Amino acid sequence: MAETTHGIGGLKYDHSKRQRPQELNVFIALVLIVVAFESLGWMLLGDSFLFNTRENVEGLFNMQRLNIIILQVSIIGIIAIGVTQVIISGGIDLSSGSIVGATAMITMSFAQTAIVNGNPNPKAIFGEWAMDLPVIAPILVGLACGLIAGMVNGILVAYTRIPPFIATLGMMVTARGVAKWWSKGQPISFPTESYAAIGKGMMPVVIFISLAILFHLILRHTVYGKHTYAIGSNEDAARMSGINVARHKVMVFTIAGMLAALAAIVLSSKNLTAQAGMGVMYELDAIAMTVIGGVSLSGGRGSIIGTVLGALIFGVIISGFTFLKLDAYYQEMVKGAIIVGAVVLDQWRQRRASARS
Repeated sequence: MAETTHGIGGLKYDHSKRQRPQELNVFIALVLIVVAFESLGWMLLGDSFLFNTRENVEGLFNMQRLNIIILQVSIIGIIAIGVTQVIISGGIDLSSGSIVGATAMITMSFAQTAIVNGNPNPKAIFGEWAMDLPVIAPILVGLACGLIAGMVNGILVAYTRIPPFIATLGMMVTARGVAKWWSKGQPISFPTESYAAIGKGMMPVVIFISLAILFHLILRHTVYGKHTYAIGSNEDAARMSGINVARHKVMVFTIAGMLAALAAIVLSSKNLTAQAGMGVMYELDAIAMTVIGGVSLSGGRGSIIGTVLGALIFGVIISGFTFLKLDAYYQEMVKGAIIVGAVVLDQWRQRRASARS
């Protein structure tokens, strides 16, 4: 039987309208991509993409490659967690990469050590008062930068009714200018040991996974999450139901700005330096991760789990191209095609869902 009667009034359950969770579809795509690179590796290089083939190294899997995959997407993944919430609420954020650059420069200038190899720090921005500060000081400065930038984005979007694309584009240009102006384009280096420990080893991965779990729970089980989905699904209906839409949008953009700032802190700590060009194109990579992970650009649909899977797909693709020794410009072309394909697939899913309803 295709239909089964349930409940009151003879309501019928149509099996043909049952859909798999979007996260499952993304996970299947991840598995298929890994299988494709594994097959191409054996055919073209005679080597395995995923498994360990070296006799002098123990273990079934190539742990070095797996670590690289997750490490290279973890920092942008932190940004993507914030971007996910913005897109679910019906907005877009083009400023996160520039916020990374500006925050990295400002934060590193308060994270410097006074003495380098027995000599005064040659890259010092301020005097002794800003040297060897407790690690919490540059962290708070960085988060404050992200909070201010995100709040400005939110206020522009919520209260002046400027389209999110334009508001965050303006912030993107402004923040990049701040990054270049802060030290007249010169890099800022030599952080304290406690600051350098933030991005050491696998700490970026730990921070990314911890934040993903936290915001998954927040989006699924709190009023904040329910309001975010409601505004993205139908802003007018959300406003009529009593949700303070403007205030909530400011909150969403502020959180996204602070997550971009946290990514800047982790990135500058990991690299032991800050440069004005940090974070270029990070905003587009973060948006790509969310779209690949099934977040609808129309708003109201998506999840942090999907974004994490999208980040893994992104990392597997980059690592797979490197494994196959594919030139960088081909990688960019394929990445662009994948992003466009993900958006086309999202539009097709929406039209199909509308036809079924």
